[in-house]
Amino acid sequence: MAAAAVSGLCAASFRRILHREVAVGKLKSYWATCSSPSVALHVNGSRLKINSSLSTKDYLEPSKVLMEFDDGGPPRWSSPLECGCRSPGSPLLLFLPDLVKLVQSTVRTEQNQVAKRPIYLVGESLGASLALVVAAQNPDIDLVLILANPATNFSKSLVQSFVPLSYMIHKQLNAGLLHGMSSIPEKVLWKLEIIQEMQNYLNSHLHDVKAQTLILTSGKDMLLTSITEGQRLNNLLKQSQTHSFIGNGDPLFSDDEFDLVAAIKSTSYYRRGASKDYISDFLPPSPSEFKSLCESLSWMNVAMDPVMLSTVGGKVVRGLAGIPSEGPVLLVSNHMMLGMELVPLLSRFWIEQNIKLRALAHPAFFERLQDGKYQDLPHFDVVRMSGAVPVSASNLYRLLKLKSHVLLYPGGLREAFHRRVNPHKLIWPDEPEFVRMAAKFGAKIVPFCAVGEDDIFQLLLDSDDQMKIPLLKAQIEELTNGAARLRSDAEGEIGKQFLYHPMVLPKLPGRFYFLFGESISTEGRRDVLTDKDKAREVYSEVKTEIEKCIEYLKGRREKDPYRNLLVRLLYQTYHGFDSQVPTFEI
Repeated sequence: MAAAAVSGLCAASFRRILHREVAVGKLKSYWATCSSPSVALHVNGSRLKINSSLSTKDYLEPSKVLMEFDDGGPPRWSSPLECGCRSPGSPLLLFLPDLVKLVQSTVRTEQNQVAKRPIYLVGESLGASLALVVAAQNPDIDLVLILANPATNFSKSLVQSFVPLSYMIHKQLNAGLLHGMSSIPEKVLWKLEIIQEMQNYLNSHLHDVKAQTLILTSGKDMLLTSITEGQRLNNLLKQSQTHSFIGNGDPLFSDDEFDLVAAIKSTSYYRRGASKDYISDFLPPSPSEFKSLCESLSWMNVAMDPVMLSTVGGKVVRGLAGIPSEGPVLLVSNHMMLGMELVPLLSRFWIEQNIKLRALAHPAFFERLQDGKYQDLPHFDVVRMSGAVPVSASNLYRLLKLKSHVLLYPGGLREAFHRRVNPHKLIWPDEPEFVRMAAKFGAKIVPFCAVGEDDIFQLLLDSDDQMKIPLLKAQIEELTNGAARLRSDAEGEIGKQFLYHPMVLPKLPGRFYFLFGESISTEGRRDVLTDKDKAREVYSEVKTEIEKCIEYLKGRREKDPYRNLLVRLLYQTYHGFDSQVPTFEI
């Protein structure tokens, strides 16, 4: 909190009390040992470079030098308010609204300097409430709020239970019944009143918040029901989404396992301009970020132990040697239920080939659905952080132009939420547009398939079954209507794209299998660009190759002695858990 005018501290006195040169000098010495990449930190006007790969605690420790001098002054990151002389013996008044004004002033200064860039406000607990107040008072500024375990519902907090006790102690002190006690109850009451005042303000002004908001909850907040409160805020704010980190502690930002930068990337909340550009705003994850994210889903690799096969010179080989290393490359495949194949696919390409697959994904991966009724699946984070973009012709064009490795599922949402019968059936549109786009840039098309979901679970009720049940039908219609619609005017099966919660019966996990066919070159194929019949021929070739790959894997997996999870675990127990489990003979 900033010192109000009654404190009597002028700017010059404040700087002397802070020993600014000493404190900043110590910080510079510390940060000089850090390497790039870096971000900027303002300390009383000095701009310091700090290492963005360090944890929150790494920043807190050296920053304690700014707290060494017990002057009772305001936060070191801010400039003091200009004020007159302080009367002898006068008390120091700390007033919360000044902090709001201070943040607001900093935000407006930044906006005036760089008008087209967003400004991020990050706050935890009461800091989250402060960020919301600033956003409510400045709806004209492009703000992005990152709020962790927001303390915005005081009435449902355990803190509320302390209020009657604090009042009782305060009354006993005033009556002289308790002696030798400090003024702690008065301070507690004063702080609780400030919290209550802020909540009252937010309750009547949340509708003024126009800022894009990401609400992070750890699930271990001891004072507030963070997950419930996060969902309440999500329903009230105009541009928001929630993201839970159930396994992390509270405070979230002090948890060594939590990475704020990775959280912003994996939720697609990083942008440089007025709107998100999924291609130019893409920041490739660092190896440590991607490893950490994949480790959270490492159970998938253990349970499914994917077999990766590719084709070299017409021969099937184990591994990804058949994948062209230089782009542009367009990888085209069938979809498993809910895109379960994506995590092992993306991670293997990254780890084994150092290839970052840019997936063309349904907008539901990126946009908030109606009332937040359809939550993110855990593997969505991996997909977004690895550089997925909303599927569109323009995004495919731009990625191929950049010579990227692009992942495309022509069956889209319809295949990812397929019916119970024939889970490996290709449900593709009639138009061969991706072939023509590939030919424009001379891209190599790699048809491939994924098999194995039927070894993981049995689909009990698909969308057809659920549409016969009135309650579930209403839910499906609400979810589908709340999401972006693609190919809604298409005829046949491809147009029946329902978003729903599949009801499944888990099985003892089998195994995932991937087979990448021979790449199809489009370089110099001008005929594909000008002749639709030629384009359809290549399109049919790609589709047929994928269907052949599916049949190949369905047949060969029957001869895999390690198809069952228990057998694989026994093998790894004997040979080591880092050993590669064999499969069928190729």
